[in-house]
Amino acid sequence: MTHEDAGNYSAKREGAQLDEDIAAAIKEKAADNKISCAEAHAIAIKLQVTPAEVGTAIDLLEMRINKCQLGLFGYKGKTNFPEIPDDINPDIKSAISLLVKNEHIPCAAAWDIAKKFKISKATVSAVCNSMKVKISSCQLGAFR
Repeated sequence: MTHEDAGNYSAKREGAQLDEDIAAAIKEKAADNKISCAEAHAIAIKLQVTPAEVGTAIDLLEMRINKCQLGLFGYKGKTNFPEIPDDINPDIKSAISLLVKNEHIPCAAAWDIAKKFKISKATVSAVCNSMKVKISSCQLGAFR
């Protein structure tokens, strides 16, 4: 969805039904009609549902997701990538390269790389950005 679509997030969830338990958890954590990526994922874990189910509920509630853990969006119109250290493990770039399809890797794959190499998710994004690799398929459905 683009900035012009703000406030009409449910349009991408045509036919979806709002899960009231998920909605209640979201409303409890939301502020200013926004919920962070981390809070959304914590709800998924707590309620034992998928991040996609939480993302659907967020969209149906017409709320915004902010503070993407990959640093991609939700930081006042900017990305939030850290500087890449000079001594970054070259195996990180290799791991990313192995997963690239059409110049993209999925969000979940970026998370897996971060976990495997014990680095921040935003650092994986920064490395992807330096490699001209886009991250796609947000686990919450914020972007494709």
